[in-house]
Amino acid sequence: MRLRGLCHVELNVPDYEQAIGFYDRMFGWLGYSSFSTLGIGYVSTYYTALPHSYIGIQPSPHPEPLDYEERQCGINHVALWARSRREVDSFHEDFLKPARVVVLDPPDWCPEYSPAYYAVFFLDPYGIRWELARVPMIPSPVAIYRWWRALSEIGKEHPEWKQHPLFEAQRRLPRRKA
Repeated sequence: MRLRGLCHVELNVPDYEQAIGFYDRMFGWLGYSSFSTLGIGYVSTYYTALPHSYIGIQPSPHPEPLDYEERQCGINHVALWARSRREVDSFHEDFLKPARVVVLDPPDWCPEYSPAYYAVFFLDPYGIRWELARVPMIPSPVAIYRWWRALSEIGKEHPEWKQHPLFEAQRRLPRRKA
């Protein structure tokens, strides 16, 4: 099993300077640090919460923003870890609302995703959909029960499924030979 997930992702945005201003405020509020390529080879600003995982912002020659509802080829959304439910709520009240950021879904439980999943979904000024989510490492028994029930309700809508949605969703991937 891997101990690390995503190494990095780079997003292209129109109006790079304005974008960096927005992302500096957003990632700064969340406690990230930042570094830049300094224009050596290419232009990009990176934000990181861990030394091995970061998000890069680069200028795009195309001025039109993404339309996430169109499900265009590319990134659907970027989800960031929240330290707590309180951080999700505070981010919504103290950052998103004052910055007049478009909130797609206000902070709420998403029991169908995983036990005790709590998130806010929003659009940045460039049409990229973001999420700040709290997913506890060890959910409570009550949260596990709510999650199981939410999936069971979804399963009732799919008589073609032969098992509980938790097991229907699992896929086996081919492994490399040692």
